[in-house]
Amino acid sequence: MTYAKQQLGKIIREVGDVFTVAAAASCLEEPRDKMAKSLSRWAKQGWLTRIKRGLYAVVPIDASTTERVLEDAWVLIPELYGSCYVGGWSAAEYWDLTEQIFHNICIVAERSPAQKTEEIQGLKFVVTKMKPNLAFATKTIWKQNKRIQISDPHKTIVDMLYKPSLGGGIMHVVDCFKEYKNSEHQNFSTLGDYAGRMENGALFKRLGFLAERYLGEEHELVTLCKENLSQGNAYFDPSLKRGPLVTRWRLFIPEHFRDLA
Repeated sequence: MTYAKQQLGKIIREVGDVFTVAAAASCLEEPRDKMAKSLSRWAKQGWLTRIKRGLYAVVPIDASTTERVLEDAWVLIPELYGSCYVGGWSAAEYWDLTEQIFHNICIVAERSPAQKTEEIQGLKFVVTKMKPNLAFATKTIWKQNKRIQISDPHKTIVDMLYKPSLGGGIMHVVDCFKEYKNSEHQNFSTLGDYAGRMENGALFKRLGFLAERYLGEEHELVTLCKENLSQGNAYFDPSLKRGPLVTRWRLFIPEHFRDLA
């Protein structure tokens, strides 16, 4: 085995199959500029693929191309976006709150990236900025040796009601809520607590509307939402700013959602 392969082997063992120039340099105790040149050379030799500037992934021996070498693209998330979590439709898929298959990965981050949507290794990452104080109730999962945060089932629902675009649109959010209420994850007390921590009036209006429709007028969640009903009107679907006003929830409902009212 060549010395270069011994070096790469050490990086893989101690850092993993995905690593930055800085992490590799620290592992081998080498200057960053020297390490950057080595990684660039190894990429040209086909041992690595460059994900983006300063970030590399190991190419499996049996790989026929370097365009998509990762079995699970989630391992890129911590390196690409720093302080973030998997949320929205991707979290809904993970917690079995939807049967719909999404080919994009939904990321909720504390800072806005240069590109809100970017394609890496054949997959699209869609990033939404969220204030740090709203980034709570995450669970840790491990992919290979990478620690990844994901919103828990209750926060997943709350996030999607806070910002329906995170759910891939309000109709999918409705479907996820219906699945949640019948799932092993269901906990309406926790759901209400999380909604309160978001401090957002529109969220309570959407949640109250759905709770009344699917849980009944006397349900504790409906009562909670009424107690937190803020002034002003909101849109059930922010992407369709029209429709009749449901006055008891101060919520505009598009015509094609009238069967939910």
